[in-house]
Amino acid sequence: MRVTRIFDLLDNYLENYPQQDAALAYKRNGQWRKYSIQEYVELTNYISYGMLKLGVKPGDNIGIVSGNRPQWNMLDMAIMQIGAISIPIYPTISQEDYRYILNHAEMKMIFIEGKDLRRKLEPVLPDVTTLKAIYVFDETDGDYKFLDQLIELGKENQDPDKLKALKDAIQPGDMATIIYTSGTTGNPKGVMLSHSNIVGQLENLKTTPSGWSKTSLSFLPLCHAYERMLVYLYQFLGMSVYYAESLATIADNIKEVNPTMMSAVPRLLEKIFDKLYLAGKKQPFLKRKLYFWAFNLATTYQLEGMSGWKQWQLKLADKLIYSKWRAAIGGNFDIVVSGGSAIQPHMASFFSAIGMPVFEGYGLSESSPVIAVSQRGKNGRRFGTVGLPLPGVEVRLGERDEIMCRGHNVMLGYYRDPELTAQVIDADGWLHTGDTGRFTEAGQLIITGRLKSIFKTSFGKYVNPQAIESKFMESPLIDQMIVLGENKKFAAALISPDSAYLKSWAKIHRVDAATIEELIQHPVVLKRYAEEVKKYNHNFGDFEQVKRWILVPDEWTQPNGMLSPTLKIKRNVIEERYKEQIEKLFS
Repeated sequence: MRVTRIFDLLDNYLENYPQQDAALAYKRNGQWRKYSIQEYVELTNYISYGMLKLGVKPGDNIGIVSGNRPQWNMLDMAIMQIGAISIPIYPTISQEDYRYILNHAEMKMIFIEGKDLRRKLEPVLPDVTTLKAIYVFDETDGDYKFLDQLIELGKENQDPDKLKALKDAIQPGDMATIIYTSGTTGNPKGVMLSHSNIVGQLENLKTTPSGWSKTSLSFLPLCHAYERMLVYLYQFLGMSVYYAESLATIADNIKEVNPTMMSAVPRLLEKIFDKLYLAGKKQPFLKRKLYFWAFNLATTYQLEGMSGWKQWQLKLADKLIYSKWRAAIGGNFDIVVSGGSAIQPHMASFFSAIGMPVFEGYGLSESSPVIAVSQRGKNGRRFGTVGLPLPGVEVRLGERDEIMCRGHNVMLGYYRDPELTAQVIDADGWLHTGDTGRFTEAGQLIITGRLKSIFKTSFGKYVNPQAIESKFMESPLIDQMIVLGENKKFAAALISPDSAYLKSWAKIHRVDAATIEELIQHPVVLKRYAEEVKKYNHNFGDFEQVKRWILVPDEWTQPNGMLSPTLKIKRNVIEERYKEQIEKLFS
C-alpha cells in the first residue's frame, strides 16, 4: 500500500510485516512488555473511539506530556487519524513554558505520564481555560482519569464507519502536528508540520534494514522532530521499536535488545569514547600499549582509500580489541544515526571502525527535520560532513554562507505567528536555517556554525565559536566549553572539565584534592589545562585563539538547564549563570 498520511504507517506495517515479534516494546518491572502490530492498531483505534465519544473534533489540539513509551505512539496515531492535531510537549520544560504552550495552543485535551509530571503541571492547568479533559497514564492520587479508562470507553463505543470517514477526509497536505521548539530565548515556537512533510522524509530516507535483525532502540525524546521521524521510519521499515528505560540504562538495554539501528547525539558517543579511553588507562603496561595502538588506529579509519596494510591492521585490532568493545557495548549495529549537532570527524571514524557505523544527518524542526543525511552509495557518506541533501530538497548557501533549503520538507509555518513565519521562509519558499555551511566538491554538506553564535571582536574580526569549541572538546580533559568575545579584544572561554577523566589524571599524578572545586584550582591542574589550551590554539588564527579561560566545577547537563533536550549548549543560560566569571575574564 502507499503511505500518504502518517497514520497510514499502521496499515502498511499490518499488511507487510504482520509476523514481526513486536512493533513496540518498553520495560516495566524488569520485563519487556511487547505490543504486536495487531495490538498496537487495536489500542490506537480504541483511543480514537474514546476521544470521538468525548467530542473531540478534527482540528482540536491534543497534548501529550510523556517520556518514550508505546502509549505515546498509540496516542499520537489515534489523535492524527481522527483529524485532530497531535502536540507532544517535552517533560523537562519549566512551568512557565507549559503555561505558555497550553494556552497558545488552546489545548482541548491533555495526556500526562506519571505523578511527577502531573504535580509539575497541576499549578498550570487551572489557567488553561480551553481544556476539556485531562488523562494520566499511571497511578494517581488525584481526580484525573486513566488512559485505560479512555480505552474502555472506546471499546464500548466503537464506530468503524465514522473513523474510516474521518481518515478518508484527511489530505496529505493537512496539518498533522505542532512541535513546540525548545528555544533558549523567548517563548517556544509552534512548528506546524503536515502529513506530507513527514511522509516525504520517510520515502527519501528508506533503507534496507540489515538481514540479521529488524530491531531498533530509541532513547532520545520522542517529542523532538529528529527522534520522532526516525521512529516513524522504523515503523515504515517494519522494525521493532524498543524504548530504553533511561539514559543511565542504555548500555544494559542495548545488550538485552541487541538492536541493529538507533539514533544518538554526539554527546552520548563522546561519553562512550571517553569511557573506553579511561578503561585503557587502567590496563597494565603491555596491555595498555596494545589497547591504545588499537584505539588511535580507529580514529584514523576512512571509508575508502586506505592502504592494504592499514586494512590488515584494522582486522587485527578488531580481533584483539574491537570485538571485546562491541561485546561490552552490546553491539550488533548496522547504522547509528547521529544528529542534533556536528560530530567530530575522528569520532565518526572511531565508531565506524569498531563496528558502530555512524551516519550523520542535519536538519531542524522547521524542515521536518532532515535537510541532508549520510547515505549508502557513491559520495553518500564522508566523515566530517552530513552527507548529501535529501532527494527533493534544494539546498543553497545565502548571505554569510547561511544554509537555506526549499522543498517538500519545509514546514507550513509557525502556529498563530505569520510574521515570524515570514522572517524565516522568504517569498520564494526558501527556509533560512540560521546555520552556516559549505559544500565539498562531491556535494556533501559541512556545517560550520550558527549565525547567531558568530561574533565580531572589537578589531572587526569574525569568530566562529562552535568551530573552536568542537576542536577543543576533542581533548579528554574537556567535557564542555563555551567561547565568548563579542565586541571584546580577544576570545575567551569557560571550560567544564571532564570530571571522571580529571580525577583519574589527578590520581595518577598524585594531585591531592578532595573535591572537583579544589582540583580545578590546583596549580598542577591549571598548568596541565594551560598546556592543553596552547596545544589546541595552534589550530586557529591569532584572533580566534583563546587568550583567557577559566575552569568551572559544574557539569553542564540537560536536567540543570545548561543543555537542551538534544544535549546542545544553551549559550544564553550559561552566560547568565557565569556572568561574574565572564566579566573577570575580560576585565
